Amino acid sequence: MRIREILRRKGDAVATVRPETTVRQLLAVLAEHNIGAAVVSPDGTSITGIVSERDVVRRLHEHGADLLDRPVAEIMTAEVRSCGPGDDVEDLRRTMTERRFRHVPVVEDARLVGIVSIGDVVKSAIDELESEREHLVDYIQRAP
Repeated sequence: MRIREILRRKGDAVATVRPETTVRQLLAVLAEHNIGAAVVSPDGTSITGIVSERDVVRRLHEHGADLLDRPVAEIMTAEVRSCGPGDDVEDLRRTMTERRFRHVPVVEDARLVGIVSIGDVVKSAIDELESEREHLVDYIQRAP
C-alpha cells in the first residue's frame, strides 16, 4: 500500500502554524482540530518544522507557563522527516517505529500535500489484514 491511499481515505488537510505563532495559539489549533501535531510553515506549503503536544509538554516542564507566550519556532523540531505519496506504508511504519516519531508530513514537488500519523499507518495495516481475512474466508467457503 502507498501513502497516497492513506491520504485518499483520510483527506489531505494539514494543520499548519506560522513560526511566530505562540505556543498558546498552537494549543488552540491542536484542540480545535483534535490532533497531536502541526506543521510549522510560513506559507502553508513549505516546511520549517513540526511541533507536537510532546514538544509542548517537555518544554513546559523546563520553562513553566512563560512558554505559552513564546513562538513555536523555539520548541519545534526543525529536522523534519517527510515522505512522498508514492512511498510504501510498511517502510514508513518501520521508520516511524524505529525513530519514535508519530507524524510525518507528505511532500510532493517540494510542497506539503498531507500528513500521516502512526494511527493512520496502523489503521491501514488493520484494514489490509481484514481484507486478507475476508478473502481467505471466501476462498475456504468456496472450496469443494
